[in-house]
Amino acid sequence: MVTNIIILICGYLLGSIPFALVIGKLFYHTDVRQYGSGNLGGTNAGRVLGKKVGAAVILLDGLKVVLAMGIASIFSNEAIAIWTGLVCVIGHCWPIFAKFKGGKGVASTYGFLLASSIFIFHSATNFLIPLAMFFIVLYIFKFVSLASITAVITSSLFITGTSSIMNVESCFIIIASWCLTLLVINRHAGNIEKIKKGTENTVSWL
Repeated sequence: MVTNIIILICGYLLGSIPFALVIGKLFYHTDVRQYGSGNLGGTNAGRVLGKKVGAAVILLDGLKVVLAMGIASIFSNEAIAIWTGLVCVIGHCWPIFAKFKGGKGVASTYGFLLASSIFIFHSATNFLIPLAMFFIVLYIFKFVSLASITAVITSSLFITGTSSIMNVESCFIIIASWCLTLLVINRHAGNIEKIKKGTENTVSWL
């Protein structure tokens, strides 16, 4: 019990590492929170500091969840790994190291899906299908926010449809998946309003 609590706390702390802030301040002497959307995610970091930085932040934000779930899988079990992934994403969105103002949880949710594919499902399908949906919607509509929301909904529908509710871990992964989907949608509430008003930023490289 104590070990599991420590793992969950470590998962939150790992998720709380704000790589956009760290890279911006360390290498560019720039606080990305003062520019663009003020968000500590890869999209805003990319807009403020360049595509390479944005890609690096997205990669690191995803990998920290993979690391957290990997550690949980080694020292505990699949159920704890699932909840560790969830609290890691929560840590990313509300990081203790950045005054509880973090990113929108998209890259870290993809980290959750990747880790779930590795440690829970042992299949890449649960990661690749929402990733493909992301790029399809992004290519058609040019909105990162819309593509992100569509992808996480797709992932939860897929996980729900392919998991067996007779298994405890399956119930946990379904619950965690929908929690992350609702979290991502909630974090993009402002973007949804901008899409309705026609003022949402579009990507320029597609």
